[in-house]
Formats: sequence, C-alpha cells, structure tokens
Amino acid sequence: MQKVILYYKFVPVADPAITMRWQRELCNRLSLKGRIIVSKHGINGTLGGDIEDLREYKREMNRSVLFKGIMYKWSDGTGEDFPKLSVKVRDELVAFKASDELEIDENGVKNGGVHLKPEALHKLIEERGDEVIFFDGRNAYEAQVGRFKDAIIPEVKTTPDFLRELEDPKYDAIKDRPIVTYCTGGIRCEILSVLMKNRGFKEVYQIDGGIVKYGEKYGDDGFWEGTLYIFDGRMNHTFSSKAKDIGSCVHCDGKTSRFINCANTSCNQLILVCEGCDTKTHCQTHQLQTA
Repeated sequence: MQKVILYYKFVPVADPAITMRWQRELCNRLSLKGRIIVSKHGINGTLGGDIEDLREYKREMNRSVLFKGIMYKWSDGTGEDFPKLSVKVRDELVAFKASDELEIDENGVKNGGVHLKPEALHKLIEERGDEVIFFDGRNAYEAQVGRFKDAIIPEVKTTPDFLRELEDPKYDAIKDRPIVTYCTGGIRCEILSVLMKNRGFKEVYQIDGGIVKYGEKYGDDGFWEGTLYIFDGRMNHTFSSKAKDIGSCVHCDGKTSRFINCANTSCNQLILVCEGCDTKTHCQTHQLQTA
C-alpha cells in the first residue's frame, strides 16, 4: 500500500549537512522518494512510498534526539507521486526570506501564533462569530481551488511576497481582530504568524496541522470548501465525496479543480483547465498566439 507523509519540525540543528546526509541514506535504504529540506531551523519533508517503509522512517525519526515526536500527516499515494528523492540544505525551511525574524528553540518557533486544534477553532468561531478572520498563508493560485469560507486571500505569487503584502495599509483595520492563519500542513503559518505579530497584528492564531488536519477532522462539513492543492504528482486532494469544485476554467469559466502547466515552455504557469477544454493546453495569452 502506497502512502504519502507530510511533516516538519522547528528545532535547532547544529550541523544541517550531516543531518542531510543521514536523511538521504535513510530514505534511499527505505526506497522513499520526495523532498526534504534541512536548515539550522529544523526539517521539512514530504515523502512517498510503501506504508511499512514509511512507518520504519517514522520509527527512525523517533529514535533521534532532534526529531522525535513529529506530527505526521498521512494521505493515500499512487507510487508515482514523486519522480525522485531530493534532500537539500537551505537557509530557510520555507523561503520567506525572513530568517532574521525567526527565533527557534527546543520547543519550536518563538513568538508565533497560538496553535488551535480543529475543535478549538470551531469553539473560537462559536464564541467570537464574525469577528474571526481567516487569512490564507499560501500563494494565491492555491486558493483558487480551495479555501476557508470568506478568507482573506493575500495578493502573493511567491512566498517572499508576504513581506511586502503584510506591510500594506489595507490591513490596518483588522490588526485588532482575531486572525486565523492557515496553510497546507501548518509550516508556512509558523513563520507567517511571527511576521504578522512583528507587524502589529495583535491576536494571531494558526490551525495546528494545517488544512490537512482540519480536513481529517471535519471533511467538507466545516468551514473549508473546495479541494486542497498539493505539491506533488497528485496535484490536489479531496477530504470527502462532498468536495466541490470552486475554481474556474480559464477558457470556459466552468467549475474545476484541475491544474495544468501552460504548454508554452517560456510561460509554464499553472492554469485551471476543465476536462471539457482538455485540448486547450495553453494559458489564455498563449492560446490566442497558437490559434
């Protein structure tokens, strides 16, 4: 049985290069593929493989001093989700280009948002109602196919754009309200919540385990709507048979969650194209050029 795991842990890593080599040897031994980033701030990984091999990987991680106790998010895999194994050392686990604002100790990120389990999130909304604001911590295109209801979708194409976006005066009016940040597995919000607090947002929360853990708990019966964009060969993930398409095809405006890359190699941007427009493999600009 093939599975995929998503995980991270913020913890000081004294020698990222040695950790990287250990991770590469471990994954190769267990025939796992995917992506792992190691930095002085910790580890961030997405791996696919046989369920027993992934369980052994988890056991090995729990035997280590640094990485025991990680929360793993499990989902079904196909065996073809990742073309290869990539294990790299980077300055940041997520490329916000804000490593100087991040403080890490053995308990994780310091001065970040309050972690909310899915049940606690519902309790907050029950108590505070419309005062609560969802704030998407992902790139804007990810929100095209799935998001929390009435969420703010920041105008960002890449993760470093958040630094500029958060300093926009348009957010001044909500800085005293309860803000719930969310992202796929939770790691981006660990950093985003720090950046928000550093810029005057007073009451910042983050969903513990991200959209993945929320979807495991409530499926499509809560505040989430649509499908979850994911960065592997599966492209998107649904939490139940009730999931609906909320994205719009760039050619016919029909509802879809189907992303493809524009066939023009100089463009290659992700675009939404429904099954009915399957032969139109270019974005609107380059489709006109090929017509």
